Amino acid sequence: MEPILQTSLSFAPWVDARTRGLPGVVPFALDDWLEVDSAYAAQMALRERLLAEAPEQVHALAPCAQAAAVELYDMILALLPGLGFDLQSDVAICPDGRAVTPARDQPLMTLGRLVQADLCLLQPDPDGGGQGEHVLTGGVLCFPSGWRLREKFMRAMMRIHAPIEVYTDDLGRRVQRLMDGVQPGRGLMRGTASHSDAYLADPRSEYEYDHGSVASPFIRVERQGLVRLPQTRAVVFSIHTQIVRPEALSAEQAATLKEFPIRVAD
Repeated sequence: MEPILQTSLSFAPWVDARTRGLPGVVPFALDDWLEVDSAYAAQMALRERLLAEAPEQVHALAPCAQAAAVELYDMILALLPGLGFDLQSDVAICPDGRAVTPARDQPLMTLGRLVQADLCLLQPDPDGGGQGEHVLTGGVLCFPSGWRLREKFMRAMMRIHAPIEVYTDDLGRRVQRLMDGVQPGRGLMRGTASHSDAYLADPRSEYEYDHGSVASPFIRVERQGLVRLPQTRAVVFSIHTQIVRPEALSAEQAATLKEFPIRVAD
């Protein structure tokens, strides 16, 4: 299978000093949250196939998260015209020409057919209220990098990140403070970068996680967003994945990468 690649990176976390470290976040306006990039058509073709052939692997939604998923659906549909979608009375015409019939009773499945970003719902507890560590209560995840939605579903953040050595208790507390502090109307963005063999959909079980080596021919960047839903107060974790050849980097991205090389996981 030919790799699905972007012609350029819209975001390179190593360029901005604020996003090089952990957790490394910068604010963004909701109008700048989602993207339609050069790989939209190819990525969406793969998403359509995964959602049709293995929905139980790429989609999960707890009953307690249904209201949050519908709220997210309404929020994103309102943003689509600004991304080049034609919203008609009963169908959305996508930038690649596909016609998608929106289904509000299948909010995450519908969004998975419309936008490139994977979308996960995080709530303070399985009932969607109270305080404490956030739990993954729903998601449409077609392009994971070394993890599986079903293994993380309904688990708290520290348990989700247990296989990742750098995700210490201190980092977990800092991330939790970020999620507690994100406010409606303005999101927080961070990013990850890794050497890649260009497998866009790369689900693996816990402790199988492994980045590519420095010899891997591609660079994978995940532009990750945190957005607060104003009514249900759930936090949306979005992941827009871009994979490029090194020669697709801008002059600034290439020069900065030499100064701040991508760390290879052990």
